[in-house]
Amino acid sequence: MDNSYIQTQIQELENKIHELDLLIKSTGDKTIKSMALEEIQKLSEQKEALSKPLKDTEAEIQSGDCIMEIRAGAGGNEAGLFASDLYNIYRRFSEKMKWKVSELSKNEGGIGNIKEIVFEVKSEDSNASKSKNTPYQLLRNESGTHRVQRVPSTESSGRIHTSTATIAVLPIVEKAEITIKPEDLRIDTFRASGAGGQHVNKTESAIRITHIPTGIVVQCQDERSQHKNKERAMSALQSKLSQMIHDQNAKSIDDIRSNQVGSAERSEKIRTYNFPQDRVTDHRIKKSWHNLEKILIGEIMPILSSLRDLKDEQTE
Repeated sequence: MDNSYIQTQIQELENKIHELDLLIKSTGDKTIKSMALEEIQKLSEQKEALSKPLKDTEAEIQSGDCIMEIRAGAGGNEAGLFASDLYNIYRRFSEKMKWKVSELSKNEGGIGNIKEIVFEVKSEDSNASKSKNTPYQLLRNESGTHRVQRVPSTESSGRIHTSTATIAVLPIVEKAEITIKPEDLRIDTFRASGAGGQHVNKTESAIRITHIPTGIVVQCQDERSQHKNKERAMSALQSKLSQMIHDQNAKSIDDIRSNQVGSAERSEKIRTYNFPQDRVTDHRIKKSWHNLEKILIGEIMPILSSLRDLKDEQTE
């Protein structure tokens, strides 16, 4: 059930309540008034039930863990290499934080080139959700278009190229109250590809789930077991549906992602990795950090904490 449907139902209930309220004010018949009041009570309870997921989602998404999607944007092969660099940055940072990174799906465009990768980032600390250093709290501000400026290894003239990659960050919902009906799902199995051992080409263990009402598609091919892949794909679907409901204006998950990352054009950037100047600049807070070599091996806590603290100040 997408957000636009819920909002329509709530609006219809509000209209009926308003009509009954006008009826109560215009009639002198006690029986009609009594019946109208009873109907208003029932409609109000229905409205509260529909509104509850919208109210609860904000609390639910603070579970701490997240799903990240990185896609190559403008720039051809160089954009794919940059997407791979970004993935390695977050993977190495997660290792330093003792978080677990698990790939859900990966589409490679060549050696070292990633067209798209989707992965979970989870803290194994049961008390992590009480702190500000959870995967979601630190990584949520990475959503957007990231730009790189550097000389590709294949560039003989030394010309600087500009390429982009987009990132979306979705919270993993632990206590969602969204009901997913089995009849609303199309589940396909297929043979996994890429790293993972010989088993990936022998069994159809990979899972792709399509949520028919919203068009959301999730897949997982990381696990050897089809059952485990299905379980993790359902978790990803739950997170995307929860995020959809939380976003009051989104009509589909594509709208949510578009709001987060823009169109991946070079001009739409939240951060620039400038290799010739050995500098990373976040354009939202107009702040720069040097030493790209350290940043590429996951030394990004100063960047992440600066953004997190600023966002926290803005919401206080």
